Amino acid sequence: MILDIIDKKRVGKELSYKELDYLFNGYLNGDVCDYQMSSFLMAVCINGMTDEEVFALTKIFIDSGDSLDFSSIPGIKVDKHSTGGIGDKTTFVVAPIVASLGIPVIKMSGRGLGYTGGTIDKLESIKGYKVDLSEKEIMKQVKDINFVLTGQSHDLVPMDKVIYALRDVTATVKSIPLIASSIMSKKIASGADKILIDIKVGNGAFLSNKEEAKKLGDLMVRIGNIYGREVRYVISDMNTPLGYSVGNGLEVIEALDVLKGKETSNNFVNLCIDLSSEMVSMGLNISKDEARKLVVKSIEDKTAYNKFLELVSYQGGDINNISISNKKCIIKSNKNGEITKINALEIGKLALELGAGKKNIKDKIDYGVGVRLNKLIGEKVKKGDTLATLYVNNKVPNIDIDKIFTIC
Repeated sequence: MILDIIDKKRVGKELSYKELDYLFNGYLNGDVCDYQMSSFLMAVCINGMTDEEVFALTKIFIDSGDSLDFSSIPGIKVDKHSTGGIGDKTTFVVAPIVASLGIPVIKMSGRGLGYTGGTIDKLESIKGYKVDLSEKEIMKQVKDINFVLTGQSHDLVPMDKVIYALRDVTATVKSIPLIASSIMSKKIASGADKILIDIKVGNGAFLSNKEEAKKLGDLMVRIGNIYGREVRYVISDMNTPLGYSVGNGLEVIEALDVLKGKETSNNFVNLCIDLSSEMVSMGLNISKDEARKLVVKSIEDKTAYNKFLELVSYQGGDINNISISNKKCIIKSNKNGEITKINALEIGKLALELGAGKKNIKDKIDYGVGVRLNKLIGEKVKKGDTLATLYVNNKVPNIDIDKIFTIC
């Protein structure tokens, strides 16, 4: 039966709900081997899935565990998800802004996938921060401070956890049906009323062009419609890293700088303001222009910064103790000119080599390592200027500067 299902997808045939349920629940229960599920996932990457298959798979994922009900919490609950990108720490800026404006934020995030860092991995760089809250703890916290940022509950879409981990190490990340089912099953089971998706496009993302991004976004809107959820999506660029930092602790510190008003205008800050405005518009049922004014004010008067501090304190974290390596290595420019490109994928690979992510499923993450860009696109440099600072704990990998930075 298992081999028949795999072979059916290998030749591009549509599978029934019953067949998908048998395969995926078999994997969750241990009756289907890693190599069998890997073969099936690869077949999906090659041949895709019909809408009906995606709808079925999303339901199978949701039904594999519990669903949360936050209807007793006043207000519209708006959730955000990013498809992942190099240096994407938007949650640490967007979520406290939205929560500070009276919109309940109950954000359940995942770990890294591919070269991209996960929100939970980054939160774990804050000493003491608890990322595994129970449903009871989540409910109490959102009532107390209007804001929760935690890992996916053990009982919430457990199917996605095992498939997510397998995709990460089997080159089966870049599949629109699998991405859509994974994201939407978690968002729907998490109890969100409205959902905003940030779809990344570029060489540092899972999707390489806007056509793919729109296809994914439209598919998630259709899934949302089935479950009575309003879904919006934003397509954002991921050909260059977001902001200055790539690496768990480094990204948290950069997000704090934005909330403090130290960083006011770059691709990261601009995206955070755009996403926050979209979420506030959805949560308060106001125009995006009205929402933007509220968002900017929340940053300027430190309301959002204080909300993030409140979150960290409530979940046991020490904001003054964030993992950052003391060992540094400098990348210097080998020519004069202007930076016209910073390759997001190469930065992601470099951060992975330093230990900021996982190459294998059993690898341990080093929260203190990563890359801090000293220059961004459009800046002029001279030979010998510092382009980036590496935070390291082990041997520094060989670096091809010209692969990372294009200087003309």
